[in-house]
Amino acid sequence: MIIERTKKEVIIRLEPTINTEELQEIANIFRYKEITSKYKTPQPVVDELASSINKNWYKSNRNRLLK
Repeated sequence: MIIERTKKEVIIRLEPTINTEELQEIANIFRYKEITSKYKTPQPVVDELASSINKNWYKSNRNRLLK
């Protein structure tokens, strides 16, 4: 593996034998960090929003899950 930093980007070179599904999962984490790096929302606010979303999702899907 080779990691190279330029003025505009970071380049990661990997052997072609790596599992692409696992690589996609890692790339998704990097993308999330890239997108959220400019936001300065306090963690308690994020936690409250996530909890609210989870509760609403469960209410919408409860019947389907409990069959």
